[in-house]
Amino acid sequence: MARMSYEIRGGEGSWTVSGTSGPPGLDYLTKEAAFEAAVGSAMNALREGHEIVITVPGARPDGTTLGNESVQPL
Repeated sequence: MARMSYEIRGGEGSWTVSGTSGPPGLDYLTKEAAFEAAVGSAMNALREGHEIVITVPGARPDGTTLGNESVQPL
């Protein structure tokens, strides 16, 4: 089976998920929301027997951990 890759990209308040299957999809307010969307899509690929890779960037020095300025890390 093929490898399915999902990459989360963006910045404060605007995140997208790019995947092996096509161009970026919807715009998400937080990095966490984009991650949840990627995992949901990856579950279908997993059930079909594909190898899954999800890439999420770490926090930027000038940003928050979840990519939304109104959500502060614990």
